[in-house]
Amino acid sequence: MSMKKKLGLGIATAALGISLVGGGTFAYFSDTAETNGTFAAGTLDLNANPSTIIDVENIKPGDWMNRSFTLGNGGSLEIAEVLLETSYEVTDAAGDNEGVDFGDHIRVNFFWNEDKALLGPLSPDQVVFFTTLSELKEMTPDAVANEIFVPYFEEFGGLEPGDEDQLHVQFEFVDNGEDQNVFQGDSLELKWDFTGYQGEGEEK
Repeated sequence: MSMKKKLGLGIATAALGISLVGGGTFAYFSDTAETNGTFAAGTLDLNANPSTIIDVENIKPGDWMNRSFTLGNGGSLEIAEVLLETSYEVTDAAGDNEGVDFGDHIRVNFFWNEDKALLGPLSPDQVVFFTTLSELKEMTPDAVANEIFVPYFEEFGGLEPGDEDQLHVQFEFVDNGEDQNVFQGDSLELKWDFTGYQGEGEEK
C-alpha cells in the first residue's frame, strides 16, 4: 500500500473515531415532568339590610328614634374592618338658619354591634357613642370591630364569609333648651357609606 493510501486511510479512521466520540456525547436518557398552577382571587361582598336605615318625618326637639340593620359578608374572603363615613345635606326650608348646622342638633346617642359588644348600649366597645352627625363627619369608626373580646359571648372583630352582624342605633333631635325655631320645616338627608377592607396577607 502506497504511503498516500495509508495516509488517507489513517485520516478517515481518525475522522470516524471523532464522529463516534462526538455522537456519544449527545446520546443520553431523558425524561420530562410538567407542572402547572392556578391563581384565583377571592371576593369581598359587603351588604346592608335594609339600605334605608331611617326615614322619619315631623320630628321635634327631644324626639329620639331607635333603628336596627344588618351588615353581611356575601363574599369568599374575610372582611377585616368596615369603616363608616358620614355625609349629609340639609335643606333649609325658610332660609334663615344663618350658618347654623342642623347636623349639630341630630345626635347618635349609641350605635352598637350586637354580635361584638356584650353590654349593648352600655358597652365600652361601641361603634359610636353620644356623637352629633356633624362630629361623626370627621370620624371613620369600624362598625365590626371588637377590641374587648369576651370568649363564648362575642365574636372576634371582622366579618367572616357568610356572617352577618346586627347593629342598633339611636338618633335624637337634641333639645338644647334654647330657641330652635330656625329648624322648623328643615330636613336632613343622611348618607352612611360602609366600606369593607380585607385583612393582611397570609401564607396559602
